[in-house]
Amino acid sequence: MNGEEYVESVIQKVTDKNAEQKEFLQAVTEVLHTLTPVIEKEPKYMKHKILERITEPERQVIFRVTWEDDNGEIQVNRGMRVEFNSAIGPYKGGLRLHPSVNLGIIKFLGFEQIFKNALTTLPMGGGKGGSDFDPHGKSDAEVRRFLENFMMELYRHIGADTDVPAGDIGVGGREIGYMFGTYKKIVNRFEGVLTGKALNWGGSLIRPEATGYGATYYLMEMLKSKGTDLKGKKVALSGSGNVAQFAAEKVAELGGTVITLSDSKGSVYLPNGLTKEMWNGVYETKAIKHGRLSDWAEKFGVDFYPGENAWKIAADHGKVDVAFPSATQNEINLDDAKKLVDAGTMAVVEGANMPSTLDAIKYFMDNGVLFGPAKAANAGGVAVSGLEMSQNSMRLRWTREEVDKKLHDIMVNIYNTGEYYSKKYGHPGDLLLGSNIGGFVKVADAMIDQGNY
Repeated sequence: MNGEEYVESVIQKVTDKNAEQKEFLQAVTEVLHTLTPVIEKEPKYMKHKILERITEPERQVIFRVTWEDDNGEIQVNRGMRVEFNSAIGPYKGGLRLHPSVNLGIIKFLGFEQIFKNALTTLPMGGGKGGSDFDPHGKSDAEVRRFLENFMMELYRHIGADTDVPAGDIGVGGREIGYMFGTYKKIVNRFEGVLTGKALNWGGSLIRPEATGYGATYYLMEMLKSKGTDLKGKKVALSGSGNVAQFAAEKVAELGGTVITLSDSKGSVYLPNGLTKEMWNGVYETKAIKHGRLSDWAEKFGVDFYPGENAWKIAADHGKVDVAFPSATQNEINLDDAKKLVDAGTMAVVEGANMPSTLDAIKYFMDNGVLFGPAKAANAGGVAVSGLEMSQNSMRLRWTREEVDKKLHDIMVNIYNTGEYYSKKYGHPGDLLLGSNIGGFVKVADAMIDQGNY
């Protein structure tokens, strides 16, 4: 069996076992296809059944969460944690609270996290978790009661040297605080078990900004490879949450013009770019008041396009230099990719997790568009989470400048890793292939070193 046949056989096995988990299967298919060159050159990975092992989580925990709402009614949700791979460090990955959460989505995110964490060079394995609980519209008391009961089960499976969850969609500083307080009370230990903590009890500076800043630093390296930078570039951003907010801030700081933002209800177009005053308004609306982008648009006199995505709005208004998807998975499909290419897009950098469909990625690459894959480009968040773990272990805190410098260095290294492996395996400039191989090699070699477990 050659390398390509081996890869296809593993994809088929994974499909047969997880037929209903479309997001997980999409992630596995994308990653494994790009690994074919290294599988063909390194037979040890086939011998040790690395692909079969790396696509099967080490542990999956699913549990019931029962809680009481403000009306005294009992509510029931499902919680889960997928501990995917611990070959290079404790499991690390966020907790997502959203009605769409199911096992397939959590497995896709946990699988991606293996390679993303490996690319940071920090000692972190891959994991992910969450619940179908929706914090939107819930009172602080309801969120707290849900999370207390969620942690009553989750605490059994996590720890500073075992599994260190973080935030994700629906989980910010408030939620991390409630979970940490519950964990500490149960185990009677103050330890770095969660990242994304508040600064005054173990959090790291730059953590809220890390994913957006890091993806922008990665984008700068992409543009540098073509002898240019962000100055004067029109950047279409999707989303208006944490990643999009700080990506927009850093893009503007580095000379780019942010022309779109979006949320689940629609998009806005900004012909003159996002000003600092506008950015402050977005932050207040989304991060503090948990409001809608349409509310912000009305306040600032900006046109809001209900039900429209950022890519159509941006392309309909003319040139788009950079697409920066920062909302959710599969938000750029083939039709969107065609619109962006027609609008002159030279680079796509993924701020969200798996925001581009496989056919959209192929179209971008076939048309010479620089493509920065999520597991590389948006690794800044987990990188600073890893730095937070380091600071907790050493009982100290670095300055904002120190953390930002370390983040920038990590993102440059991640870009260089993707470039190096793309050239080594005969696909220069293919950052998707290079990043996947770079993360895979580190984890796979560790798995072989540790035996067939």
